[in-house]
Amino acid sequence: TQVLRKNLQRGVVLSTGSFLVYEAHKLISGFAEVHASFKVEDVIEQADYLYGSGETEKLYRLLVQHKNSDDAELLWRLARSSRDLAQLGSTSAEEKKKLTYDSLEYAKKALERNESNFAAHKWYGICLSDVGDYEGIKTKIGNAIIIKEHFQRAIELNPKDATTIHLIGIWCYSFAEMPWYQRKIAATLFATPPTSTFQEALRYFHMAEEADPNFYSKNLLFLGKTYLKLNNKKMALLWLSKAKEYPAQTEEDKQV
Repeated sequence: TQVLRKNLQRGVVLSTGSFLVYEAHKLISGFAEVHASFKVEDVIEQADYLYGSGETEKLYRLLVQHKNSDDAELLWRLARSSRDLAQLGSTSAEEKKKLTYDSLEYAKKALERNESNFAAHKWYGICLSDVGDYEGIKTKIGNAIIIKEHFQRAIELNPKDATTIHLIGIWCYSFAEMPWYQRKIAATLFATPPTSTFQEALRYFHMAEEADPNFYSKNLLFLGKTYLKLNNKKMALLWLSKAKEYPAQTEEDKQV
């Protein structure tokens, strides 16, 4: 369905490789290897279905069983599901903190296993930003360049991923909006502190929308917010109305 497709596109690229074919006379070691690859594919397929269905807790319980896996596709999905579970209103503050740090570890492990996996870069950047919320503004600003580099690397590996383009827009918006005291902190951390503008943020939000129209309620919201910052109330109303009318499937959609 349309809703399922949109949910999947927020963080998932379904693997489309064909299943391995094996013959009865394979060696036992070869059979075990093939069987293992079947298992990974099956878990990923089930995980993507649960993600698209909004089954956050079931998805986490499925994937956390594979936290010691060496498969980057499983690990970045576990990072994402840990973060999604942390975002639920029913999750306690203590558990939220643990899940936030766990998600960063899973994303880091995914990157170590496969540096060419675009989703591992994306979720490492997201999770690193989340951890900054617990370690103070100095750490969060200090990690900003690293976060943006991982988002840019994700786009290099997959230029059509609208979510990552949106995330760079958020990065630009945050620095354009940064208050003076945070700018002073940035000036102590970098020889040339990172800066951005609302015009640059707007460009990325539109690029994300062009890559996949109406893919994400938050992109619609930030198009409206950015136009407000630029004092274009007509365009702001257009995009904020779209955000308001977006069918709320997730907790984040409801917040938007």
